[in-house]
Amino acid sequence: MSSAHSRPHALIFYGALAFSIFQIVTAAFSPLSTTVVRAIHVGFLLFLVYQLHGARGQHLSRPSVWGMLLGAVALLFAFYHWWFEADLIYRAGDMNQADWIIGGVTLVMVFDAARRLMGWALPLICLAFVGYALFGQHLPDALMHRGYGLDQVVSQLAFSTEGIYGTPTYVSSSYIFLFILFGAFLEQAGMLKLFNDVAIGSVGHTRGGPAKVSVLSSGMMGTINGSGVANVVSTGQFTIPLMKKFGYKADFAGAVEATSSMGGQIMPPVMGAVAFIMAETINVPYVEITKAALIPAVLYFFTVFLMVHLEAGRAGLHGLPKEECPSPLAALRTRWYLLLPLVALVVMLFSGFTPLFAGMMGLALTVVLIMGNGVAKHLGAKGLRYAFWIGLGLACATFNRFGITAIFVIVAVLAVLLLVKREQGILSTVVNALYQGALHALPVGVACALVGVIIGVISLTGAATIVAGYIIQLGEHSLLLSLALTMLTCLVLGMGIPTIPNYIITSSIAAPALLELGVPLIVSHMFVFYFGIMADLTPPVALAAFAASPIAKASGLRIGIRSLQIAIAGFVVPYMAVYAPELMLQGDAGLVATVFVVFKALLAVSLWGMGAIGYWLASFAWWERLLAVAAAGLLVFSLPLTDELGLGLAALLLGRHWWQYRRQRALAVA
Repeated sequence: MSSAHSRPHALIFYGALAFSIFQIVTAAFSPLSTTVVRAIHVGFLLFLVYQLHGARGQHLSRPSVWGMLLGAVALLFAFYHWWFEADLIYRAGDMNQADWIIGGVTLVMVFDAARRLMGWALPLICLAFVGYALFGQHLPDALMHRGYGLDQVVSQLAFSTEGIYGTPTYVSSSYIFLFILFGAFLEQAGMLKLFNDVAIGSVGHTRGGPAKVSVLSSGMMGTINGSGVANVVSTGQFTIPLMKKFGYKADFAGAVEATSSMGGQIMPPVMGAVAFIMAETINVPYVEITKAALIPAVLYFFTVFLMVHLEAGRAGLHGLPKEECPSPLAALRTRWYLLLPLVALVVMLFSGFTPLFAGMMGLALTVVLIMGNGVAKHLGAKGLRYAFWIGLGLACATFNRFGITAIFVIVAVLAVLLLVKREQGILSTVVNALYQGALHALPVGVACALVGVIIGVISLTGAATIVAGYIIQLGEHSLLLSLALTMLTCLVLGMGIPTIPNYIITSSIAAPALLELGVPLIVSHMFVFYFGIMADLTPPVALAAFAASPIAKASGLRIGIRSLQIAIAGFVVPYMAVYAPELMLQGDAGLVATVFVVFKALLAVSLWGMGAIGYWLASFAWWERLLAVAAAGLLVFSLPLTDELGLGLAALLLGRHWWQYRRQRALAVA
């Protein structure tokens, strides 16, 4: 935004600003009903997509005439839901001619916007569901329904709360947008530099340090923005070249970044957008989702960290020179205040506040801190700066009495002070964060709107019960086969669509079947969630791997294959959690059972890592690699004697390897 050539077109820029301001105001004051907010949210999404993406999906530097026209129509049709809100409620299910036109055109536009933004895969899947609603009465008995007319389908998908304005859009228009904005503000304020400096200072000098920096910085950024592909593009610009410089192969460097970035979606406290949708879908407090995700997330990042360490040992790679690594304490001293919103967010989420309230307050605190820091720079004396921060804190405390209005007043006062001090740079940071936040929300929001079509059709036709019936029937003979079928469904769907629609589709169809087979509620949903994420690392599509490809200058397919190897915990842990729900803190097995299953999981993913890389203290022989993988497999499934066999095999293998390593070292010294 600093130079004329990089400044976005005015229509795009002010449209994005208006979108962000609308979302903040409606979240803070709730002046409109939720159905109106959802409709206008979708209207803004369509407006911006048509300005930014051409008919063939190409990115535009300036909107075309057709784009401006279509965007204006989409926004105008969205406001129809506000102007005629009472009439639409009164005649629900009985559309007039204007309803027909507006509902039908908006539906087509949502499909078209998704096609422009993310290709044909998701629109075609959703179109197949629409076809099923319209023509399902002609299918064989097992799939047949009674048949629905076009008017019923349009009414269901374009005017009810079970279509494009369904639960996913509700979550997108409330929680998700706020948390995306929150991440955009922190990123603009320098959070990425803080995380990178802390990561380099902490582990940069250790064996394989540059790759460990990628794991830490991507994981930490993932806790804020929850977007895997976006994380690859932002943190990967720094970490991938650094890894290559210190000897990691290009495909491995890209795979480490892709795997670490995707892990951000499962890392509490913020996690990815799916966590909010899951909480809303299964009517469970968000804090329960984060508790269930905590141990698996730690296992996931432990595995990635271990893989990096083992690969560095196998390839003889060293870390950065100690003197080149910044001091993590110095980095924290410089930007410590950026952590305050994160701390406040975690405290609020775990104190029982709603994600909407916690996100709003985290965002407000971030803005106040950024602007307050700009003002404090001009206060020369240390005592004066302390007095300013104390006064600002007391002013923010008036929130208890005056509500969110107090924060808006404080922000306005700080903005005036910054203008007086000619600190346009700080104000530009705030404005740019509002702009970038709106753009980051586009793929998530459009995906949420479009997958509402699937939920609407499933609700209308009862299709979920048919598919669930098959999975249950299979599971009566083998739970493992049901789990494998569900996993394959998630991976195949995820080859063409993002994590959010993938989760929504599979959670509507497969998760209820797993619940029926005795898998706990949260575990069944986390199972499909995990494999939705793994789909972004699974070839042949592997979105995260292909995002890393141009930065690493390596084949996206090779990066994807390497990513599967590194992210093995993402495939192992969901199965372990089904057989031992205490891994996700579910059930009442007690502390001892939880500690044992965590130990078993750590050992399993470690063995898998050693088998995949072929190294622990020294290189593994081919048969040692096979035994390591076999021992890990035995530890995954809680069947009679499998734990005992797995632990025994692991003890023999690792004990022998350690003894041989010590013997070789002793001979080398002698």
